[in-house]
Amino acid sequence: MPEFVHCLKCGSRLGEKEQEYMTYCSECVLNLNFQVTDLDMSRMSENLQKILDFFISDVNSAFNKDPAAISLLEVLTCYPGIKAVLIYRISHFFWELGMPFIPRYLSEIAREMTGIEIHPGAKIGHDFFIDHGGGVVIGETAEIGDNVTLYQGVVLGGVTTKRVKRHPTLGNNIVVGTGAKILGPVKIGDNVKIGANSVVVKDIPPNSVVVGVPGKIISRKGEKISRIDLSHGDLPDPLAITLSKINERLEFLENKILKEKRTKDEIEIYYGLDGEGI
Repeated sequence: MPEFVHCLKCGSRLGEKEQEYMTYCSECVLNLNFQVTDLDMSRMSENLQKILDFFISDVNSAFNKDPAAISLLEVLTCYPGIKAVLIYRISHFFWELGMPFIPRYLSEIAREMTGIEIHPGAKIGHDFFIDHGGGVVIGETAEIGDNVTLYQGVVLGGVTTKRVKRHPTLGNNIVVGTGAKILGPVKIGDNVKIGANSVVVKDIPPNSVVVGVPGKIISRKGEKISRIDLSHGDLPDPLAITLSKINERLEFLENKILKEKRTKDEIEIYYGLDGEGI
């Protein structure tokens, strides 16, 4: 027997196409059929308090991570990353309540204002900061821990159209450089740096530095990265390291060949061409 999916509001059975992409029937969505009596008031109060707590940490992160931040007014009005995250916090609040349409519409407003797209279903921790932010995309099932910094062009994307966990999970104390792409339900451990324009498609263990396409672990350290970290551009170049090692090997072989040739010439000079010696 096929398993049917029903509208979370009115309980009517969704059509085959609606089941794949929707949790509410079209009528409930269009009518915004959402009753105040459906709300869990204690949970609502808890989520409202979270918005206030996150507001403080998100704004502080701008001052802690961007030396150009001067005043609170400037941060709230001129920082697209801050505006996008603050709107996300509100849209996520409505998303958690199960309200149809409104959360996605708010995320669309944020995208038009800032060029940053954060799905309201994503889960984001404290001290989150998007620097500049143009082109940043964070998918529905993405999960982000505390003290994470994303630079412009970062994508936390999915690799399937199925309604499953399809976006990355990031731990704590992570810096993702400009243009990096993290794709699929991969897990990024704590204290990780991901270099600019890297493409990560596999899990990354804690305390790692990742660069390249596809992303490769260049180094691992037992020490944590600092909470205020802007050195995402100061990362090793795997191609340069490889070429350097090849060059060292070539020099070693060349010197060895020249040494053997000199030794052979010295022997021939000492013994003469006939081998009888001088």
